[in-house]
Amino acid sequence: MRVMLLGATGLVGGLALPMLLDDPLCRAVVAPTRRPLGLSHPKLHAPVLQFDALPDAPDWAQVDAVICALGSTMAQAGSREAFYRIDHDYPLAFARLARTQGARAFVLNSAAGANAGSAIFYNRVKGELERDLRALGFASLTLVRPGLIGGQRQQVRRGEHFALQVLGVLGPVLPRAWRINPASRIARALVDAALAPPPGEHVVASSALAG
Repeated sequence: MRVMLLGATGLVGGLALPMLLDDPLCRAVVAPTRRPLGLSHPKLHAPVLQFDALPDAPDWAQVDAVICALGSTMAQAGSREAFYRIDHDYPLAFARLARTQGARAFVLNSAAGANAGSAIFYNRVKGELERDLRALGFASLTLVRPGLIGGQRQQVRRGEHFALQVLGVLGPVLPRAWRINPASRIARALVDAALAPPPGEHVVASSALAG
């Protein structure tokens, strides 16, 4: 399999990258980034791009599957418009590019509350991306929907940090759907679905990702 990985500089994508590089089922990884990845590997090609202006039909976009772990927060993005562009428009643009180049599988790191009809902006954006990905006709579409993600981020998210502390204490008595989802388990689910893509649409719920 030749796999495109979006979001390789983030928490989940950064864990998925070595999993792909180490797996014998993966012969090549294409990891487009907006800044240099700073990693060299015989299997890895990491083009530095302007995500607002993707090339039409680059050779590197000829992949079998795409893993999308690209995403931001409202605080990081700075506005609803910027958040929508990062969490909806960029993933969809890469999906269209890869689909036109022959990709048959797409695996998305989405969110537990993803719903195109949600009154919550974050959940609505995730739901609209899922909806628009369905329309592209991938033979395999896997939607991984984690809840609160556990792991060491480069940038501290204060609200998330507090919630992780609380759920870390309460975890043993909470239903699995409410427990912390370790980033490593999310990354593993993404990689597994890309390297052995199941036909049709599949959802991996937060309860299946709980630590």
